Amino acid sequence: MIRNPLKLVLPLAVFVTVIAAWEVYVRAAEVPAYVLPAPSLIAATMRTDWSLLSASLMVTLKTTLAALALAVVGGVGLALALSLSRIVEYSLYPFAVVLQVTPVIAIAPLLLIYMPQDAAVLACAWLVAFFPILSNTMLGLQSVDRNLLDLFRLYGVPAQRSWRARIRSRLKALWYLRGPAALPAFLAGLRIAGGLSLIGAVVAEMAAGSAGAGSGLAYRIIESQYRLNIPRLFAALVLLAMMGVTLFLALSALTTVLLRHWHESALPREA
Repeated sequence: MIRNPLKLVLPLAVFVTVIAAWEVYVRAAEVPAYVLPAPSLIAATMRTDWSLLSASLMVTLKTTLAALALAVVGGVGLALALSLSRIVEYSLYPFAVVLQVTPVIAIAPLLLIYMPQDAAVLACAWLVAFFPILSNTMLGLQSVDRNLLDLFRLYGVPAQRSWRARIRSRLKALWYLRGPAALPAFLAGLRIAGGLSLIGAVVAEMAAGSAGAGSGLAYRIIESQYRLNIPRLFAALVLLAMMGVTLFLALSALTTVLLRHWHESALPREA
């Protein structure tokens, strides 16, 4: 149930107005379709070319979701390791930063040389989505209130501890204290990584170039550009935008479900 209908009505009104103005302008000015197709022509192209576009859509969607899943596993796993050991953090974190600051478009040609096309595209998308999850999860794990940590130790740790007891204590603190405290930051990184995984997949598909069969929507965009099939190009762009919006809304809904009963960011706000 939407508490404030304006949040839905206003964006829809602006969207419909822009699309209507676009349609009117193209028809009134008689703009050629190879320059700027009308929204009605884009919709017709999407219907006629749906078999081709839907296959490409599934390729890009599978790559995006697989990269996001791998980024969650790798980012959270490495963040846990880094938060539990300073030695591991000092040894590995700089390499994660190097991978993040290096443009993926520069890495993609090398990956395409040494890896199969599908694996290279997946690796590029994973590289882009990995660091936001890693950095946000680490931030959440390291931002626990020191007073709560001291209280946790006071109630749960004996005076003399063996190394096994210390490990159990750290794991308990991670599960009962650090993990819940890091959840909001992790979910924020997950929303960022969802969009970045799609961007990484598109960039990698464009870098893959003329591989052709089995390629995703980015290849269809390049193909349509070369053939001056601008309506199909716009149709592919619309599908990419819809995929990105759907992914963002799904991750936002997941955030609301997990945080709505206890975290300030998801609680209802007073008018």
